[in-house]
Amino acid sequence: MSYTALYRKFRPQRFDEIVGQEHITKTLKNQIIAGRVGHAYLFNGGRGTGKTSAAKVLARAVNCLNPKDGEPCNECEICKAALSGSLTDIVEMDAASNNSVEDIRSIREEVNFLPTLAKYRVYIIDEVHMLSTGAFNALLKTLEEPPAHVKFILATTEPQKLPATILSRCQRFDFKKISNADIIRRLEYVAKESNIEITEEALNLIATLSEGAMRDALSILERCLQDGETNIDEDKIKDLVGIPKLTYIHAIVKAFLEYNVDEAIKAVDTVLNEGKDLNNLLWEIIKYVKDILVYKATNKLDIYSKDEIEQIKALAEETTKERLLYIITDLSKLENDMKWSSQKSILFQVEIIKLCSEHLIETVVETVDKGNGKQAKTADKNEATVNKQYASTNSGNTQNLNKKVDAQANFTQAISGFGEAKGWKNVLDGLKQNGKIMMYSNLLKSKAIELNDMTIGISFPEGINAFGKSILEKPENIIELSKAVSMEYGKDMKVKIIENVDSLPKKQERGESGLEKMVEELNIPLNIIE
Repeated sequence: MSYTALYRKFRPQRFDEIVGQEHITKTLKNQIIAGRVGHAYLFNGGRGTGKTSAAKVLARAVNCLNPKDGEPCNECEICKAALSGSLTDIVEMDAASNNSVEDIRSIREEVNFLPTLAKYRVYIIDEVHMLSTGAFNALLKTLEEPPAHVKFILATTEPQKLPATILSRCQRFDFKKISNADIIRRLEYVAKESNIEITEEALNLIATLSEGAMRDALSILERCLQDGETNIDEDKIKDLVGIPKLTYIHAIVKAFLEYNVDEAIKAVDTVLNEGKDLNNLLWEIIKYVKDILVYKATNKLDIYSKDEIEQIKALAEETTKERLLYIITDLSKLENDMKWSSQKSILFQVEIIKLCSEHLIETVVETVDKGNGKQAKTADKNEATVNKQYASTNSGNTQNLNKKVDAQANFTQAISGFGEAKGWKNVLDGLKQNGKIMMYSNLLKSKAIELNDMTIGISFPEGINAFGKSILEKPENIIELSKAVSMEYGKDMKVKIIENVDSLPKKQERGESGLEKMVEELNIPLNIIE
């Protein structure tokens, strides 16, 4: 007998078995009971949330010979044929690989024929957003006026890519992410039916890793069984997906809070030498620091053991909420930066050293707190012994940071005197879609302003680093940017990088058009007749 994957073996056969989507299944059952089934449905939601399973159940339910309370009986000849895949009246199509006009035209020709066995001919089109423009146009007429014996069920993860004309002709149901509690309950059922011994901690970890997708949770569970062992614990799952053990994460975060660079680097190297994934490590560190912050605020955590909570409590007592918030924010920024870098390990190591540099962290945290009208507490227990030279350096760093903040505020105020350029978001989206990721990422925090009717200024209220500036000022990138802005405005436009207040045009130049400037330079008298 051929092997069947867990997510297929335990695919829901009834509406009541679909996990976490009761708001949808209840409505569908009521429609079937009342005999008010629509001609076209759109099932939207993230991966593994039950869209295709619900579509299969609905297709059987509307054709079932002995439906009960809106559910298919799964015993009649129609249901059995549908479950075995031999019923030709239920057609499943993957739009990712069948997205041409010809594919949809074949459906348009088929819908004119009556079903062979069932009451309705049901078309389930998965990943419908992948259809071409021509295919959508071909489908539109059929959706608008379908024969009485035809039903359409469209499934997608990206409904925003569907034309409004298609959306308006479907009953839309949004499948939400499945809660961890619902995933755990389903996993417990699957484990019991499959004679799998699994710990509570392992269930919690799988539910967290699946991110609301039941199919992903079952796939992780199945991977744990590939070695033939039916006993699953938390460590086995972590080894499988490349997540470092909590002892290493604790050691790294403890080194952060104690400003111990050597211990931090040592712990990180140990994890990486075991072949763990760098992104998983970063994610675990952020999550652990977040949990310390939650414990410090609420004195409560659910998923940790008693000994682990004692370790978290000790760390929470030796630091401040402000310091923890700073670490989370900085690591989250690092996570984003690493997506676009080919030197992830270098960025990661630099960040580790930065977070263990006491004078830098203390200065930033103190400055932020003073801006909020609060007095920061130091994380260093021996602050009273810091010498005068260190205090002088710390003061100088604070003054420099304050100067930078003031300069940014002045710059923001200066550019507010100009009109905001239209369609800047469209320009950025166009760069992203065209694969200009380096330009797109460096322009994310920019603001476009109209310097005059022929020039767009690109400003950076939060500042721009030397690397970002060098990327944007490349001649080919300036040409690309000017072309994109010109297309948005419908006329030739120039682009200018505005780095600071000195780069802005003087007040008398702002309203000066190209014609007026030429007239002034040639000293030609000009009369404007209105």
